[in-house]
Amino acid sequence: MPHVKSLGERIADALVEDGLLTGAQVEELMEKQKKEGTRLLKLVIEKAYVTESDLVVSMGRVLNTPPVNVTHLGLSPEVTELVPREMATNYKVLPISKLGNRLFLAMADPLNVLAVDDIRRMTKLEVFPLIASERAILDKLANLDSNRATSMEEIIQDAAKQAEAEADADNLEVTHEAAETTDLAQLTASTEDAPVIKLANLILVQAIKDRASDIHIEPFEGMVRLRYRIDGSLIDMPPPPKNLQVALTSRIKVMSSLDIAERRLPQDGRMRVRVGGRDVDLRVSFLPTVHGEKCVLRVLDKSNLSASMDKLGIDLETYKRFKYAIDAPHGLILVTGPTGSGKTTTLYSALNELNSPQFNIVTVEDPVEFQLPGVNQVPVKKEIGLTFANALRSILRQDPDIIMIGEIRDTETAEIAVESALTGHQVLSTMHCNDAAGAISRLDEMEIAPFLISSAVILSCAQRLMRRICSSCKEPVNYPEKMFEDLGIDPNYFEGAVLNRGRGCERCKNTGYSGRLAIIEAMTMTDEIRKLIIKRATAQDLAKIAIAQGMKTLRTVSLEKVRDGYSTLEQTLLVTSGE
Repeated sequence: MPHVKSLGERIADALVEDGLLTGAQVEELMEKQKKEGTRLLKLVIEKAYVTESDLVVSMGRVLNTPPVNVTHLGLSPEVTELVPREMATNYKVLPISKLGNRLFLAMADPLNVLAVDDIRRMTKLEVFPLIASERAILDKLANLDSNRATSMEEIIQDAAKQAEAEADADNLEVTHEAAETTDLAQLTASTEDAPVIKLANLILVQAIKDRASDIHIEPFEGMVRLRYRIDGSLIDMPPPPKNLQVALTSRIKVMSSLDIAERRLPQDGRMRVRVGGRDVDLRVSFLPTVHGEKCVLRVLDKSNLSASMDKLGIDLETYKRFKYAIDAPHGLILVTGPTGSGKTTTLYSALNELNSPQFNIVTVEDPVEFQLPGVNQVPVKKEIGLTFANALRSILRQDPDIIMIGEIRDTETAEIAVESALTGHQVLSTMHCNDAAGAISRLDEMEIAPFLISSAVILSCAQRLMRRICSSCKEPVNYPEKMFEDLGIDPNYFEGAVLNRGRGCERCKNTGYSGRLAIIEAMTMTDEIRKLIIKRATAQDLAKIAIAQGMKTLRTVSLEKVRDGYSTLEQTLLVTSGE
């Protein structure tokens, strides 16, 4: 009896016909499907062989359903509100237009007969399915929710007007001392006011849409400043009204399950919000200042994590060195760099690659930033005596295969990390150093014996983040030759290459940059380097040998990114000025 191909196989065949997949890739995916039981199309997306938009076009051809790109469509509220938002999100559908008694509906799954029947019955309209990507539909629905609340400026203006209308003229100027004696019942009630809830929600939604890593709400004498950190730079946003300062910070405390009555001491908390169909964690910190509490929210978006090391965008030679180290059965892998250089994200990507039922993976972090399924994550709590060192001692009694240490800060933690690496465990950790060779010197300063360092460490890396040129406004740029000379860069290095910059556009908020990419220098332990470590050679001497053996420095890697058109010379100077 002939084999009847499944829908996934038919779509895979269409992708091959369209030149988007090779026969070898299809065979690889089908083998993995048999082993894991995962849907074939899901594997195609996970492997990043095909973009969602290309997949939608091929699916539409197989299903005989027209594809539609909903991202840039201008939609009428009268049409989008024909289907309740909760139903649209659950079914992953989006009403596009209405002509007479016909409703054109973008669907992630046009074969979902139940969704079509429910919407036909509810709207009393004839439904015509179109096919669109699931992510594009969910993002568009999230945009509709935020746009329905109008712009941030209008929300802030409305909130300010309402607050002014409800306040007595004598109480418009609130001193710091008066704020300390605010009635708790009144404060609790103010956090439930519609303008305050709407303003807090909009600040969070807008930050996540803009890919902000941090939200800063800062009180000053006559104003409250709101800033987002996007791609490493702080950008001013429309400021909230001063007279909503206390209510806004209290609302964020309520969302983070913190004490709204305590405004004299620092507080830390967490919250989780759902935006565009995905969960986003936020780490919240309050710090008392002379004009009120400064609030900083760290946005921990799991969608920014790479599924594996090869998705980080690092160069091939560095990737090979990193891959060789994480595939080793035991040893210590160190990633160094300043705060905010992406060290922890790199280690999470390595853990994602190592994550398997055959390994017992345990992490100890301060705090746990991203929660990874299948990984046992231990948060440090110094106030009760659960330090890195104490947690590691207990972890070693739990038969671990792979251990991740959030950061090696002291001698005790360093000793346990080195001992663990020497006794058959794979250990991954971060340190605060400037370069790969500096991590070795740092361990020596922590009084770890050089012969132990040389035996335990298998890879030492340094990492930075460069801003990526915005693809929407990318244009060629010519630098004067004298600039290369003044900076000690050989202009012939860029011979034949087209250097670029971002002109600045609405999409990148006129910065010329959109997103960031990691640059990593990776020092692999060789016999020669181990001998130098035992002799207590300086970090400079170690670096010279490593470079002679093929290590690319941060400066070299960053210049390659400039030559290949991913970033700018200004970013190289900014990120590697001290290298």
